[in-house]
Amino acid sequence: MHFLFGDIIHVPVEPTIVKSRPIVGDNVNSILLNLDKFRHFLFLNDKKNFKDKRNLLVGRSKANQPYRILFLQKHFNNLLCNIGQVNTNSNLQFLANRMTITEHLNYKFILCLEGNDVASNLKWVLSSNSLAVMTKPKYETWFMEGTLIPDYHYVLIKDDYTDLDERLDYYIKNTDEALKIIENAHLYVNQFKNKNQEDLISLLVLQKYFEKTGQVLIS
Repeated sequence: MHFLFGDIIHVPVEPTIVKSRPIVGDNVNSILLNLDKFRHFLFLNDKKNFKDKRNLLVGRSKANQPYRILFLQKHFNNLLCNIGQVNTNSNLQFLANRMTITEHLNYKFILCLEGNDVASNLKWVLSSNSLAVMTKPKYETWFMEGTLIPDYHYVLIKDDYTDLDERLDYYIKNTDEALKIIENAHLYVNQFKNKNQEDLISLLVLQKYFEKTGQVLIS
């Protein structure tokens, strides 16, 4: 077996087990397994109702990528946002206090921008009673981010972030539609909560890997 560990955003030249891969294009050699489940596969029991949360977008993350820095440049002073970076190596004008997950849950909208590969907070946000706000994902993991449906599982914003105010305002005013998205997100998350099923699917993926690479399984 071949493995590539870490945030993989290219497709290997031979069949390889990876944590992440590009969604678009020929990714046939990138075989996904849940290689970083303790960091990424965190699900919540959010007891705060969407209607009782603040009408703001919250976000805390490292901002080392151009697209994350661009979001801060455009919306750091936006009155509909409580956002900021937590790394101190550059762009200190965007520095903000760290926030716990519990503190994030006081807001109706939580920013889920991709980092080196996927947005690592997306799983717990989709399991919460807040709305995930994000661009269309370019990378996917075992969570199958490529199958998420815009404005059905999450709130879609443009890649240049110019429609953010409009999208937030819409779901602030249309609570019923927001609640439906949250319901859909919870249903999506539920399929990953059955440990026995997840383990079985992982073994079947490995079995298929050995079959497709012409290897024989020894029983």
